[in-house]
Amino acid sequence: MIEPTTGVVTDLTAWEPALAGVAMTDDQRTQFERDGYLLVRNALSEDELHIARSTVLNAHAMAGSRGELDQYDALHRLSAVTHCPELAFLLNHPRTFGLVWSVLGWNVHVYHSHIDVHPPRPPAEVPHWGWHQDGGRQNREIETDPRPRLSVKLAYWLSDVSESGRGNLMLVPGSHRRNWLDGPPDRTRPWPAPPGAVEVCARPGDAVFFDRRIWHTRSDNHSALTRVAAFFGYTTRWIVCRDEVSALPQTEWWDGLDPVQQQLLGGAGDGSGDHAWGHDPATTPLYGALAEIGALDGRLPALIPDRTA
Repeated sequence: MIEPTTGVVTDLTAWEPALAGVAMTDDQRTQFERDGYLLVRNALSEDELHIARSTVLNAHAMAGSRGELDQYDALHRLSAVTHCPELAFLLNHPRTFGLVWSVLGWNVHVYHSHIDVHPPRPPAEVPHWGWHQDGGRQNREIETDPRPRLSVKLAYWLSDVSESGRGNLMLVPGSHRRNWLDGPPDRTRPWPAPPGAVEVCARPGDAVFFDRRIWHTRSDNHSALTRVAAFFGYTTRWIVCRDEVSALPQTEWWDGLDPVQQQLLGGAGDGSGDHAWGHDPATTPLYGALAEIGALDGRLPALIPDRTA
């Protein structure tokens, strides 16, 4: 069987069907392709919900004891299972995982995951426009319209967001086919939610399965409850560096490479913020090199200069 607290398979033969789950139904596929998301009611049992919720809240308490929470005592921690191995049973949960392989096929892996704890917070003094598509620079660097799906995400709700104002996931149904969303000239400008936006009202133990391209955001939690959730992003296994250069010990030959060469072999720039998703252009070696020679070009999405760099 699969022990929920560890995710360890102790009887593979008996649990082979559960390891994969069941396929998406025709009705689910129609709805998913139309709306870009599915709400799965009662994905987790009461025991599973208790295990997952307790695990994430324990991680939040530990982070608090180490001074790792933000100014609102919130936690957003990447690599969910690395930090909370007890959550491994969520990776291929039989009530949800079939949705993943029904869309992406069998050659998949988790490329991005996080746990989130957001206590109640006062209204923000400075507005923040948080609407986005997942994938970061994928949405600048892929030129097709609409852009390809590339990945999907499962969100497990470990607190009650069945009413508005509890830090609900907000999204625009059907927007996964749109490359752009009208928004403010900068993210700190007050701006209304996009037309058609809805708050997903989920009960504890529900899951939301969504296309990474759907335009979405986390709403602020102004309730008396703490928002608790775990997210797992799945993509095809070839979206990863096949070479293992950066995993090798960095010897003298590595130190002899220039910064751009190190980037091309999996290096992380100067270590002050650069990573493969390109969220911090100023610390990415090739961005700096192109900026120095004036090769950044606002006419090309992949080469638009970063306003904060």
